[in-house]
Amino acid sequence: MLKQVAAEAAQAALSAASDLLQAGRYMARGVRQQLIGADYGAYLAHMARTHPDDEPLSYEAFFLERQEARYNARTGRCC
Repeated sequence: MLKQVAAEAAQAALSAASDLLQAGRYMARGVRQQLIGADYGAYLAHMARTHPDDEPLSYEAFFLERQEARYNARTGRCC
C-alpha cells in the first residue's frame, strides 16, 4: 500500500515537472520571438511537417511577412 502511494506521488511529481518544463519552453520561445523575431527554422520544420506539398516562403519573403504582421496589424491597436 505504501509503495503504491509513493509510486503515484512520484508519477504526479514527474507529470508536474514535465508540465513546468513545457511551460518554460513556451515562455522561452515567446521571449525569443519578441526579442529576435520569428524563427525561420521553426517555420520550415512546421511547413515540412504539416504542409509537405506547399512550397515554403524564402527567408526574405518570410521576414517581410512577419514584419508586416508585427507592425501593420490592425487588431489590438487603437490606431
